[in-house]
Amino acid sequence: MARSGCSVPNGDVKDRARKILRGLKRTYPDAECALLHDDAFQLLAATILSAQCTDERVNMVTPVLFEKYPTAEALATGRIRDIERIIKSTGFFRAKSKSLKGMAQGLVGEFGGELPRDVDQLVKLPGVGRKTANVVLGVCYRIASGVVVDTHVRRISNLLGLTSQENPEKIEVDLMNLLPKTQWIDFSHRIIHHGRKVCIARRPRCVDCTLLKWCPRVGLPPLEE
Repeated sequence: MARSGCSVPNGDVKDRARKILRGLKRTYPDAECALLHDDAFQLLAATILSAQCTDERVNMVTPVLFEKYPTAEALATGRIRDIERIIKSTGFFRAKSKSLKGMAQGLVGEFGGELPRDVDQLVKLPGVGRKTANVVLGVCYRIASGVVVDTHVRRISNLLGLTSQENPEKIEVDLMNLLPKTQWIDFSHRIIHHGRKVCIARRPRCVDCTLLKWCPRVGLPPLEE
C-alpha cells in the first residue's frame, strides 16, 4: 500500500505514539498471534476462518481441519460439504468453505503450493484481504507489509487519537505513516492483546490501563474523579 501523498502526523501525535509504543512493549513484551498453526498455510487458513469469529473458536476447529487437510494440495481437492461440516461453528461457513478451497486451489495452481511472500500476490487468492496477508507475512516471515487492522486495532487506534478514520485501509495508511516500520508487526499484536485484556469494547478498564496517561479517550465520557 502506497504511503506517498498521505498527511504527515504532527509532532505531538508522533511523540504520543512513541510513548504508546514503549508502554505497549513494557506491558506485552511477548505478545504474539493467538491463532494456533504449524506453518504459513495453516495460519492463512486459520486467519480466513477468524473473520467474525473468536480465535478461541477457530483454534477448536483447525486441528480437525488440518488433520483432514494438512496441505494446500489436500484442501484444494476437498469436498465443500466436508469442509463446511468441519468449520460450521465459525459462522458464515458456506462462504468460508468456498474461500478456503479457492485459496488452496490458487496456491497450488499459481504458486505450486507455496505461499508467496508478497502482499500483492497473496491478496489475489480467494478470501485473502490485506489484513489476512499482513498477518501471515508478519507472523511467519517477519515481513512488515503493513499494519494489521482488526476490530481491536481499529477501535483502540481511534481512542488513542492515532487516527480519526473508520475505514480499515485508511486506518492502516495513517498507522503506517505514524509508526516506525520496525514496529508495524508487534504494534498490532500488542494492541489486540490490550483490547482483550484491558481496553475491552463495552467496558474499558481505563483506570487499570498502562496507556491512560497518553490516551485522550476519544469518544468516551470523562473518568469519574
